[in-house]
Amino acid sequence: MITNPSTSAANLFSDAQHKAAAASHTIATLPVAKDEVGSSEFRSDDLIKPILSLKEAEIETSAAVKLLNTEQKMLGSLFNETA
Repeated sequence: MITNPSTSAANLFSDAQHKAAAASHTIATLPVAKDEVGSSEFRSDDLIKPILSLKEAEIETSAAVKLLNTEQKMLGSLFNETA
């Protein structure tokens, strides 16, 4: 299947948004204080995976922006060649 760069970038943006939303929700629902209800089950390791997911989402978003910029430059150079 052939896709254009805009579609790939849109998919990257969408995936990154979902990943960031899920990671943010996980972080927001973790207990923060020692006396908070349920904190006996909390481990600092619980934060690592969602934080890494947020970083992955940031990198995916950056890649999508670069993909769109590259497509724009490519189309611009194609139009310059045909003009």
